[in-house]
Amino acid sequence: MTSNDDYVLDILLEHSAITPEQIEASRENMVQDGRTVLDVMVEDNVISEPDVLGVLAGQFGMEMISLQGVDIPPELRDMIPVDTARRYKVVPVFKNEDNLTVALCDPLDFDTLDSLRYVLKCNVEGVVVTRDELRVTLDRYYSVESTMEAMLNQISDEDVNVDAVGAQHVIQDAGDVSEADAPIIKLVSVIILEAYRHRASDIHIEPLEKRLRVRYRIDGVLHEVDSPPKRLQSAIISRVKIMAAMKISEKRIPQDGRIQVHVYGRELDLRVSTIPSNHGESVVMRILDKQNLALGLPKLGFFADDQQVFERLIGLPDGIILVTGPTGSGKTTTLYACLGHINRPDRKIITVENPVEYQMSGINQVQVREEVGLTFSSALRSILRQAPNVVMIGEIRDRETANIATEASLTGHLVFSTLHTNDAPSAITRLLDIGVKPFLVASSIRAVMAQRLVRTICDGCKEEHPTDEAELRALGPAAEQMADTTLYAGHGCSKCSLTGYSGRQGIFEIFTVNDEIRRMIFEKAPASEIRIAARETGMRTLREDGLRKVAAGWTTVSEVLRVTMGDID
Repeated sequence: MTSNDDYVLDILLEHSAITPEQIEASRENMVQDGRTVLDVMVEDNVISEPDVLGVLAGQFGMEMISLQGVDIPPELRDMIPVDTARRYKVVPVFKNEDNLTVALCDPLDFDTLDSLRYVLKCNVEGVVVTRDELRVTLDRYYSVESTMEAMLNQISDEDVNVDAVGAQHVIQDAGDVSEADAPIIKLVSVIILEAYRHRASDIHIEPLEKRLRVRYRIDGVLHEVDSPPKRLQSAIISRVKIMAAMKISEKRIPQDGRIQVHVYGRELDLRVSTIPSNHGESVVMRILDKQNLALGLPKLGFFADDQQVFERLIGLPDGIILVTGPTGSGKTTTLYACLGHINRPDRKIITVENPVEYQMSGINQVQVREEVGLTFSSALRSILRQAPNVVMIGEIRDRETANIATEASLTGHLVFSTLHTNDAPSAITRLLDIGVKPFLVASSIRAVMAQRLVRTICDGCKEEHPTDEAELRALGPAAEQMADTTLYAGHGCSKCSLTGYSGRQGIFEIFTVNDEIRRMIFEKAPASEIRIAARETGMRTLREDGLRKVAAGWTTVSEVLRVTMGDID
């Protein structure tokens, strides 16, 4: 939160804002993910960010203000250029004779004020605001369009050949790349930086016939942003390929690569994929934030009862636990959260993945390389000789992999994996269709969890929302759950880019295998009958779990309908 958290903790103790016991409790809850004790205390609501900043502002004789409703006139904004405002994370708030007052979120950041005095050639004073208010104000007055336009104005025809340019992988802000570097480098850096700031999971760079389209996937929905001109297409794609260590001269076949970048002090992995299209190479960069590994099971969206059931299942000594759902439904994040929950010094955990999306400490991770014969099945056969307690398989794709997984589970290993099915009971028939014998499926499968991701309502603009009769009719019999329920929705604000949603959480369908289900599997009962039996034993469908979260005010009926349209009641 600040540049010197230990010093801040001492100040807060002096002002009796926190206690030594609270510090020690938060220190015990820390995960080695770059967060400090103060970050943990704020996230756990031990102390609020405004309270911390209020104490610090008073300590250093600074004023704490709110930027809500403050209008910064153009002549004041022009005093601080776009790249300077974003580099130093400040906004001007007023000017009095020769003194310029700027808002910043770290009262201890004296270096920023000194640097601004030198850069702006005037006396600069600071006032304190929260991080959210500063971010919203920066987005309002120093938007990506301004940054992108500044980059484009610097690019000439001579700048579009970047084949010989070395990769610059530390991206803190558009201004971090030196003036001597090619403007194309700065432009690509801005695209990546803005994607991260908007919480995007993917960046899509798509050549169309007459233009180059750039889109960000935010909370599972694609949003088009202001895009560079068509003439820069080749240079931008070549720059990305250089950063991802791809062959820039090869444009006829798909390629895969990886980029590691540091953005605002956080380490990100970008998984890059290119594929030839009619009008050039289409590029997708998937953003993998390593700090998401520290989410833990509670942050995935479980209610207490489902979390208790799931924690019991992943604590079993053997068997197979499957997570199912379409691409982009959060299966990998759930699997890593499971591994993090059970990762202890007395357990050996090995994963087989294609690709290895996140590096996890204390876990042996194997990257599948089919070009050299290291497939899922061959890797599994080898790692079982390593005597693991827990095995995670990225995906069960074929009969051989499925058979090895089931055999491993029957010989004392706990196996996690994924399948692509629409609901949980269908995973059983999928394994049978692949060719696994019914008695192996019945004996090895402990549970299957289907999941989807729904967008959560933005806290900044959440309000009561009238019941939509059309949506309730679309719910069918499940609409009875919503009787006398207060519904909420976000009306849209700068924090959520006017969407009404901010972030995503899971909805789940947990299917546990009991003796009756095992008998049905052995008799090759169809998925519809297995589903009926599971419902009779208490399994909630994806839609039912989603509606519970609507009733709790987490999401909206329209979101649940969007991701469960094929749900069978």
